[in-house]
Amino acid sequence: QVQLVESGGGSVQAGGSLRLSCAASGYGYSTYCLAWFRQAPGKEREGVSGISTTFTTYYGDSVKGRFTISRDNANNALYLQMNSLKPADPAMYSCAAARCSPRWWRLLQSSFSFWGQGAQVTVSP
Repeated sequence: QVQLVESGGGSVQAGGSLRLSCAASGYGYSTYCLAWFRQAPGKEREGVSGISTTFTTYYGDSVKGRFTISRDNANNALYLQMNSLKPADPAMYSCAAARCSPRWWRLLQSSFSFWGQGAQVTVSP
């Protein structure tokens, strides 16, 4: 099992940047596919970005070119660098881990077994 804890959320002005971190503990971190999800009030949770065990990355259309996902297996860490933040980006951001099933990259919630508690991101105009 893997335990996940996010940090780095906060408030930023539109156009600004934030970096989310996700610290993992437990066995086998490097063998999991990892992802960031977000959920805004009144909306469904959506997959934002994912990274495989071989560091292949995937991004949702709404964040391509603005967000960058990375992982540090030596330190059991996952990151999400968020640049050019928009008013549409505020949400609770959660990191998640999954066994790398053939279609994990579709970033469906049902593929991910382990979740962090979330970090709030707020963007002011």
